[in-house]
Amino acid sequence: MRILPDVMIQVLTPLASLFSKRVWQHAQVLLAGAILAPGKRTVSSALRAMGLDKESRFHRYHRVLSRASWSSRQASRRLLGLLVEAFVPDGPLVLGIDETLERRRGKKIEAKGIYRDPVRSSHGHFVKTSGLRWVCMALLAPIPWAGRVWALPFLSALAPSERYAKEQGKRHKKITEWAWQLLLLVRLWHPERDIVAVADGGYASLKLLDRCRRVKKKPITFITRLRLDAALYEPAPPRRPHQMGRSRLKGERVPNLSVVAENPDTEWASITLAHWYGKSERTVEIVSDTAVWYSTGLPAVPLRWVLIRDPRGEFKTQALLCTDLDAEPGRIISWFVRRWQMETTFQEARQRLGFETQRHWSERAIRRTAPALLGLFSLVTLFAHRPMAKGMQGVRRTAWYDKRQPTFSDALALVRRELWAQEEATFCGSARESDTVKVPREFMERLSEAVCYTA
Repeated sequence: MRILPDVMIQVLTPLASLFSKRVWQHAQVLLAGAILAPGKRTVSSALRAMGLDKESRFHRYHRVLSRASWSSRQASRRLLGLLVEAFVPDGPLVLGIDETLERRRGKKIEAKGIYRDPVRSSHGHFVKTSGLRWVCMALLAPIPWAGRVWALPFLSALAPSERYAKEQGKRHKKITEWAWQLLLLVRLWHPERDIVAVADGGYASLKLLDRCRRVKKKPITFITRLRLDAALYEPAPPRRPHQMGRSRLKGERVPNLSVVAENPDTEWASITLAHWYGKSERTVEIVSDTAVWYSTGLPAVPLRWVLIRDPRGEFKTQALLCTDLDAEPGRIISWFVRRWQMETTFQEARQRLGFETQRHWSERAIRRTAPALLGLFSLVTLFAHRPMAKGMQGVRRTAWYDKRQPTFSDALALVRRELWAQEEATFCGSARESDTVKVPREFMERLSEAVCYTA
């Protein structure tokens, strides 16, 4: 039985060899069911969406996640290969790193911890919740038919709580250590490509920055926020002839960036950015230079800092750092603002793909299901890429929302239509040349749209 259309099968061909023949058939059912099912994304809801609610051997589909032998790491590698081939065939690979919280409760969820809830918290309101913390890596790639950059997740790692590591007798890994391991995997997978990693201030670790710049053959460029009171120094002076002792790590201390921002003699340059956190254009003032960031007992990291000021005063002065000393300041800012798309992807995964609604209890299923749902965002984008590029799908517009470019909801609706079209006579109206219309075509189109856009 053919489950997916031929076009989708062609996209998934590199992934098929990771599974046995029987498991691959079950995995296709779960994939199609997860795309079609609204609300919760459990195995049961996927089977109902595929019309298999009477299947007596339903346990076989559960075992795809809990017992079947296949490598999620290799699946991530091949998914990244598909994304790179489709959207970034050349140029640097810009990768976003961020953590997201999967709210889970229950005694059988052993790796859970108590974390700050980023969705419900704000600057003045702190909310804690029980859940699983995932460090996610996404390809920040421009989507031609969407007219903007999308964050396409391909690799996620569960970062357990410190309490869980202590109970298991293991060393607790910080999120910066998980980020380094994920970056190292991508470097091994794509040794010839330039890699640019962007993250928020939580990843501004001297150890992580030093590791990225010391990668053999091709260093990894890392961009993140920099504190305005960070201890910056001039480069270390060269060694004198016959000088005894270790080489110096740094030179003289330079003024803090907060002092540079307040100094009236600072020469600011005005630049216009094409994209700024969801807005089309934004003019900002910048000043940039190189320095050495050092803290006692930690590596000394040469970096380029960029100070950003808003001439309209709508946001506070902020600073970025980049481990590539030759990078242009405007390029550094344009790479960094792409990171915001990861927040959009996490929101879409919760609203459209049922992230946080899975209910597996076994450890292997927990470690597979959440990354699979995040990766589903990227798979839907790949499925929609070819028909969207050909203009086969219109953008859903209304009188009160004149949307110009397709969004993820449009891509998901297109993929659902293709899946339903796989079944004969599904959404099949009367022929256009027929004089007798049993079901009004407009009614069927409204019904189809309502079902395809259901979250």
